[in-house]
Amino acid sequence: MQIAIIGAGPLGRRLALLCAQSGLQVVLEDVMPSNLRHAEMELARLDRGAENLTFAATIEAAVREADIAIDFVPDELESKLEIFSLLDRMAPPRTILCTPSTAMSITDLASCTYRADRCVAVSAVTREDGALADAAAIEILRSPMTSDETISFITDFWQRLGKTTSVLDDPAAPVLVKNERFIKTTN
Repeated sequence: MQIAIIGAGPLGRRLALLCAQSGLQVVLEDVMPSNLRHAEMELARLDRGAENLTFAATIEAAVREADIAIDFVPDELESKLEIFSLLDRMAPPRTILCTPSTAMSITDLASCTYRADRCVAVSAVTREDGALADAAAIEILRSPMTSDETISFITDFWQRLGKTTSVLDDPAAPVLVKNERFIKTTN
């Protein structure tokens, strides 16, 4: 399983480390070269998992072989729409788009892609410093369009990392989907 992590800030680096140490192939990318250099220096000192971690200078290179693409861009509408658009265009059709978000509707974000059935949001318990808690319970948020296959794959991924998971329907009311029939026909 190959994981593309977009954003080499503290959360992206920590998830990349966890994935690599769990035996998953990870490609870490960041638009800021300084963030990527910092991540490379920090993660180069790994005792275990370094062989599973590579770095990419572009989103296209990061997602080229990805089974799951997880973004760590700011939880703002423009940022999330931009990254979902880029990931949707550049990743193979099989790639699941996953976004950590507590503010965005995954239904809205998914409706702006050609792979609405392969989009999920996740929410995790975090510590004060913003890092994923070691024993975090991961909530997987699905839109009405998210397929059961996607939920199964993403649940297996988080469980492989030692996380407990629960699957919830997207609690946020979509604001971008103007056609209510679209939502009704996907249920």
